[in-house]
Amino acid sequence: MKFGINRLKEQPLGYWEESSYMMIVSENPTKELLDTIFERVDSIEGVEIKEKQNLTALEPGKMKIRYDGEDYEVGFYPADFSLNEFYVNKNYYFSNEEIEKLRLANMALTIFMKFKDDSKKAYHLQLKLACAMIPDMLGVLDESSEKMLPVSWVKMTASSKVLPSANDLYTVQAVTSEDGEVWLHTHGLCRCGITELEVLQSNRDIYNSHYNLIATFANYLIDKKIDYQGSAYIGVLSNRQPVVVTCLSWTKALKEYKHLGLGNVNDRKDGHNSKTSVIFLYKSESDERDGKLSKVSCFDSLWEDNPIFFISNEETARMKALAMERFNFVCDAKEDKENRILIKIGLPVDGGEKDDFEHIWFELCCFKGDKFKAKLLQEPYNVSGIQVGDERWFTVSDVTDWVIYTPKFPITPGNVYILNK
Repeated sequence: MKFGINRLKEQPLGYWEESSYMMIVSENPTKELLDTIFERVDSIEGVEIKEKQNLTALEPGKMKIRYDGEDYEVGFYPADFSLNEFYVNKNYYFSNEEIEKLRLANMALTIFMKFKDDSKKAYHLQLKLACAMIPDMLGVLDESSEKMLPVSWVKMTASSKVLPSANDLYTVQAVTSEDGEVWLHTHGLCRCGITELEVLQSNRDIYNSHYNLIATFANYLIDKKIDYQGSAYIGVLSNRQPVVVTCLSWTKALKEYKHLGLGNVNDRKDGHNSKTSVIFLYKSESDERDGKLSKVSCFDSLWEDNPIFFISNEETARMKALAMERFNFVCDAKEDKENRILIKIGLPVDGGEKDDFEHIWFELCCFKGDKFKAKLLQEPYNVSGIQVGDERWFTVSDVTDWVIYTPKFPITPGNVYILNK
């Protein structure tokens, strides 16, 4: 592909961007296992196979399935597998034994499907299909987001009644140059019908804040179930400066960067040249009204003072549902005296509406039947009649989050799969 800065052209989506591709890694995907795939898929609760086409030496297997009121077309075929350890994402825990088995594996079953409007529901379905198709899997390579998923996480997430987090659907990768410049970009958003996102001219000192910026915007788009439209108010900086983001297609954005190290035209000859957009910010309402863009780097002096990024109401509800669903792990962990357990409780705010809560942390003291006693650890802002050190009785319906501090590592509702290893 040849282009100059004045005639940049967006390229067509890759196959892994048009559809969601996953490789289910197996020690031995036997012919019998492959021949009985439809029976196992048909046994998934809520799944109905409407049409099916058997796998052949020349054609992938195919099926049209009905799930939660929508039809999905799914394909699958066996493929060679070789572990790319770059895809072993640091956000997931793998045991040494799991890594060694993945290194020795050479076969996988690839499963592909197009997502509908609700990307989290479609992703959840694909994990359910993976578990049914290869029950003795060694792991799942999410090819579209370029990350390896551990078996215990896949199975626990697939069996949950709570949808995965928006964070699970993509990765944010960082490419670093010798002089410290960092190029952040996502993988996995295109399959959600959303543009991939980038931050250009970041650096080693500030890229963690830029990571949070790009992730918050990505989550906003996934939760809203929309592709980029206009601007989004997603946070507040330390000086009360609103974080209002927008983005430009890379073909337009590169013209705003005259001296770009990473992410330039040459870096896009073999990738990052389809549907991907660079994040910009608006400094004021007048800038937004006039379409005056500012580079992310213009705010670098303010990122380090713990900016507040917003969480959607949908994500707050999802986190609460997951914390409640997996609260049994808290009950079990209380038996080990070495563990310290914190529980976030939603308390009704003074003078608020029915669903207005302030979510604050307590330390678990003890259980009594289906109730537990906990001690307040922080002063509330808008809740009177309670202060730090006060103890109250609650039930699991009051819980919005929790963390178990074990001697080795903290356990949360999102990473509790570690305990199943």
